[in-house]
Amino acid sequence: MNKPAVPDIIRSVFTVSRKTYITPHYLRVYFTGKDVPLIANTTVGINNKILIPPPGVKEVCFPEFDSEKGEWLHPDEAVHPSVRTYTHRGIDPEHHEIWIDFVVHGDEGPASAWAIRAQKGDRLGILMKNGRSTLYPAAAHYLLVGDATGIPVLGSILETLPPDAQGICILEVHGKEDEQPLQTRADIRFVWLHNPYPQRGSRLPEVVRQQSLWKSSRFAYVAAEFSSVKQIRTYLRKELLWEREELYAYSYWKSGVSEDRSQDDRRAEKDV
Repeated sequence: MNKPAVPDIIRSVFTVSRKTYITPHYLRVYFTGKDVPLIANTTVGINNKILIPPPGVKEVCFPEFDSEKGEWLHPDEAVHPSVRTYTHRGIDPEHHEIWIDFVVHGDEGPASAWAIRAQKGDRLGILMKNGRSTLYPAAAHYLLVGDATGIPVLGSILETLPPDAQGICILEVHGKEDEQPLQTRADIRFVWLHNPYPQRGSRLPEVVRQQSLWKSSRFAYVAAEFSSVKQIRTYLRKELLWEREELYAYSYWKSGVSEDRSQDDRRAEKDV
């Protein structure tokens, strides 16, 4: 008997099983669903798209692809989900759960508002590529830089770095109370910055400039607000002459602009 084909894209509805605050502004939501085994075939730390039903709508309505027209057909406005980019943070196949971390900043965004109100049994759609990916190349030294939105991917990287790796991890969070323990076997020096108003600017570029960085066998992963990522990328590439393959920088948000409206700007900057 032939085995069923493994889909290239995971497209599934998951339900909330529980949630817990890691810090006052950091909420971990656990999910369960029939496709947890498919998520187990992906790399922890990889981005996915979450689909959040509008208030009062319990079902998740996915877009459908019309192969004849070559275009996506979106559901009616009344049931159209909000689509946001998040990071698959962890999986526990034994307990049939996956989890996603949310930065809690009130009702400013649909994802944060949904996570705060989420109850056991609430539904969330997830779209992501199936299969494993490489988050970072092998190197002797790592520079990891992020604001609160970057902690899920940087935390995943830290957990998988080899014991002989060395590096610096610079993280900016709301306050001292939001510093969280991040596990790593590598020799990493942590620098925590506190910023209760990240939409007004960040010290990340300034603090990166203060570091003594390496001349070879190095890799930087930067995940933060658009302007911070742009400044850090420019410093490493233009001033320190890092090669393109020595750096991955991605902005999860742009101050004052919604994710939908800033998507083109953020994608273009990533490809510089």
